[in-house]
Amino acid sequence: MTSGMTPARRELNHRLETVSWGLFLIMLGGFALLRSVPEGTWLIGAGVIMLGLNAVRLLLGIRVSWFTVILGTVALLSGLGSVYGISIQVGPLLIILIGLAIIVRALDRSR
Repeated sequence: MTSGMTPARRELNHRLETVSWGLFLIMLGGFALLRSVPEGTWLIGAGVIMLGLNAVRLLLGIRVSWFTVILGTVALLSGLGSVYGISIQVGPLLIILIGLAIIVRALDRSR
């Protein structure tokens, strides 16, 4: 994901990823302390963090990671389903999102 980037952009991307990991660990620790958080809430948080990271990348002109966009979307939808008692089949959802990512990548004219 970082090939073709300037050293400054690579460093910025690395810092963004590091901040995202920090947010993820703080979230997990906070949820562990609360103990009354609905099951699946951590998946919502993980999804929001991954999608948020890619939104910031997009705003800053850094190539988004489709892998984390897909994982973030699956985590967010799975977490929402778990919190609201809706069974979401992750396997088919993952296949659909991977297919969409392949199509978007093929249609991306900047490559």
